[in-house]
Amino acid sequence: MPSEEKTAGYILAGGESSRMGRAKALLEIAGEPLVLRTARLLESVVGTATVVGESGRYQLLGLRGIEDDWPGAGPLGAIATALRASEAPWNLILACDLPYLTRAWLEFLVRRALQSQADAIVPMNALGAEPLCAVYHKRGEAAVRTAVGRGVRKVTDGLEKLCVDTIEPREWKAFDSEGLLFKNMNSPEDYEEAKTKLERGPRSREK
Repeated sequence: MPSEEKTAGYILAGGESSRMGRAKALLEIAGEPLVLRTARLLESVVGTATVVGESGRYQLLGLRGIEDDWPGAGPLGAIATALRASEAPWNLILACDLPYLTRAWLEFLVRRALQSQADAIVPMNALGAEPLCAVYHKRGEAAVRTAVGRGVRKVTDGLEKLCVDTIEPREWKAFDSEGLLFKNMNSPEDYEEAKTKLERGPRSREK
């Protein structure tokens, strides 16, 4: 397991979920809220999991939560909040709506960060960067906070001042033969698909 002393884990759960029509973080797969499922996965990799969002809602699930410093500013503000709150050099930051993540992939991602001199480790997909399943160094906090303060909302634009190490598809696809690793749940149809795939026979978190 990657060094827990060097890496903290954060889950971004402050979005409005307008397309889903209800809080995505609380949707259940195999009888477990997605945010709790994600937290257990994070804890298995880095030892900690803190939810950035409405802290009271997630504390009822036994999770540590912190309020977003910039509610309504989107995930870039939540990333800045996580980096402000963190005491760890590296921070594994995940969106709450990525049900297909695996422990093996996240361990690889963190190992890459611990070996890097960059400010962020960000996977790339065919359509671009996947900054909501990435690892950020604490030293990038000031640049990200400055971008949010300037009104930047697109996450990749907010990372322009950082030194970013990318992970190309040819590397991460070794952990995801189905091509689902970064598929999120934006709609009820996405949710039903995830339930069907993940409840029909457990997709192992150890793979």
